[in-house]
Amino acid sequence: MIEGKFLGKQVEYPQQYAPEMLVAVPRHFNREQYQLNDKNLPFIGLDVWHAYELSFLTKKGLPVTGLLKVVYPATNKAIVESKSLKLYLNSFNMHRFGNTAEEGLREVLTIINKDLSQVLETVVETGFFKHDKHAATFDFSDFTVLEDATDSDSIQFTHYNEAPELLISANKAGELKIASHLLRSNCKITNQPDWGSCYIHIKGASLPDETALLKYLVSIRNENHFHEEICEMIFKRLWDSFSPDELAVSCIYTRRGGIDICPVRASHTHLLPLALTNPSVLSEKLLRQ
Repeated sequence: MIEGKFLGKQVEYPQQYAPEMLVAVPRHFNREQYQLNDKNLPFIGLDVWHAYELSFLTKKGLPVTGLLKVVYPATNKAIVESKSLKLYLNSFNMHRFGNTAEEGLREVLTIINKDLSQVLETVVETGFFKHDKHAATFDFSDFTVLEDATDSDSIQFTHYNEAPELLISANKAGELKIASHLLRSNCKITNQPDWGSCYIHIKGASLPDETALLKYLVSIRNENHFHEEICEMIFKRLWDSFSPDELAVSCIYTRRGGIDICPVRASHTHLLPLALTNPSVLSEKLLRQ
């Protein structure tokens, strides 16, 4: 399995720039089981990565360190495997670029954009943040947290493997902006738990029952998928169950191995969270990051 080239294995960190570490994983491996056709997807979307361990040296030996933000479209053929990206980024640590920090940073970002765009066969955008200069933007301030809005202590939870049959209608039309911080799934290769928050914006003639939706999100607890796959699975289940006019699903996952992954899928462009998906903006960290 190409996904398992590095995951779950002890791998020596490269000491010099090593683009060969990058591994692309075809999206169709997972999409086929949810009847998602790459040529007729029900969503647009972006994969947003925050890498907290990018560092390099200038030619004079000065370390430059900061947060790298990577954004690329969900409509390309592949994702980048997370450990391969971690190894690749760490290969910059002792390599020297530029006479000044700014000159070196321009070189490094140009290289990263080129390498990722080539491996993923798409346009990759990046941003770099050495420190917080301004108050960060929060995209989800008007979302209601399901476990707070429902009487969650009285709900009987019995499913811990994805159970789409739990999704039932509230028999009402309208619009919901709802979230849960109880999202958990597992890495499909290592079985390590991945913790996250899920933000759902749905509008249409049939809305999900909120208790039922919370039960469904909890049922993902023992599923083994990559982050992007979980986001697409949730989107497809809601799309099939309620045929909404508008739908957006954002999954904000906890940092692991120095990287957090935040996939976003939406039926319309205007539903995309503006700050999160902008490579030039450092959005506010959420509970699970």
